[in-house]
Amino acid sequence: HLHRASLLLPALETALANFSAGAAGGVVQPVRTVLPVPRHGGYLGVMPAYSAADDALTTKLVTFYEHLKDSSVPSHQATVLLFDPSNGTLKAVLDGSVITAKRTAAVSAIATKLLMPAFAEVLCILGAGVQAYSHYDIFTELFTFKEVRIWNRTKEKALKFAGSVSGPVRVCSSSQEAVTGADVIVTVTMATTPILFGDWVKPGAHINAVGASRPDWRELDDELMKNSILFVDSRDAALTESGDVILSGAEIFAELGEVLKGTKPALPEKTTVFKSLGMAVEDTVAAKFVYDAWSAGN
Repeated sequence: HLHRASLLLPALETALANFSAGAAGGVVQPVRTVLPVPRHGGYLGVMPAYSAADDALTTKLVTFYEHLKDSSVPSHQATVLLFDPSNGTLKAVLDGSVITAKRTAAVSAIATKLLMPAFAEVLCILGAGVQAYSHYDIFTELFTFKEVRIWNRTKEKALKFAGSVSGPVRVCSSSQEAVTGADVIVTVTMATTPILFGDWVKPGAHINAVGASRPDWRELDDELMKNSILFVDSRDAALTESGDVILSGAEIFAELGEVLKGTKPALPEKTTVFKSLGMAVEDTVAAKFVYDAWSAGN
């Protein structure tokens, strides 16, 4: 039911705008709780949300483990619980990994639609995991790029990616090579120190920074963070969870929902960064979309 993540865009745009409208928007969502698992170097995240506009209540449970020796196990695994908000009954248990991958890429696509330069020809993806595939799928569906480039720390994964997606992809031997001259950049890595540097980035480019979801992890360097216009999904989450934001001291210009509401400008002519941490209400909207589609089919 999420084969085409682009079908989610209208509902996600509404949810982002409602979130940024505060209490009037009817989204109830705390910053996620993250429980460390110190013995094994992992984390358990708990992400509840209620959306009045959708009358939907969910919580997502997500585990993320940095450096798994068994690479057949994904770094992020998730489950979404969908409840009946009128009486609290559990209605469905959904695969949260698919929902996370698709909704994250869809929100990046919304940001890109608003913030990318007018004549964007080159897409660059740093990372070759699950999020690289979901971003590639929706970005090549919605936008027309003349060239797609990929870089990954282990080149085998980048080559596997290039061989398994539907269109031509250039595998680059360094992140700098991949990024140089790119109009739209997506960072979807498990990096804990910067892999993208401001002096590599073309002026006016748009960056979707998706990895580095802990306060001490980085993907982007200080120069890029400070010399770009910074957009986030949630101010509170970015100032609590994003090492790129916290450690650089970069000033947040707007939430994506404020741009969608029209209360803040998009500024596509500037170099822009969208720091995506992912919000529980995005899971709520996506889970309800999947459940409604499944119910209609049954």
